[in-house]
Amino acid sequence: MNRTQISSGSSFEEKVAYSRAIVCGDDVFVSGTTGYDYTNMTIEDDVVAQCRQTFTNIEAALTQAGSSLQDVVRVTYLLPEPTDFEKCWPVLRERFGDVRPAATMLSARLVEPCIKIEIEVTARKRR
Repeated sequence: MNRTQISSGSSFEEKVAYSRAIVCGDDVFVSGTTGYDYTNMTIEDDVVAQCRQTFTNIEAALTQAGSSLQDVVRVTYLLPEPTDFEKCWPVLRERFGDVRPAATMLSARLVEPCIKIEIEVTARKRR
C-alpha cells in the first residue's frame, strides 16, 4: 500500500520526527495540529482563535492529501483546560455541521503552555 508524507513546513516536524499527515491508501491521518500560523510562527492567545487556525492548518493538509473536512470520519480534541472546550463549539459546528464525525475530547497538558487546543483527524480520500 502506498504511503505518502505531507508536511506543513513547520520546523517542529523535523525536530520531533513526525509528519503533519500520512496518506495510506484511501485513509488520511492528520497528526495533532495546533493553532500556530506557520507563515510567521505565531499563535494567538485566545482558544477560539487557535481553534480556527488549527482547522485552517488541518484543511491545508487534507487538501494536499486529496481530502477535505467533509471527508473526516474521526476527530480528537485535546485541551489543557476542559472548560475551554465549550467556547470552541461554534467553530466545531461551523466546520463539521453536517459531517458530524466520531469525536473524543481529552484534557491533557500540551507540549507548550501557549497551546490551548490540539486537534487530530482521520479522513478518507475523495474518489
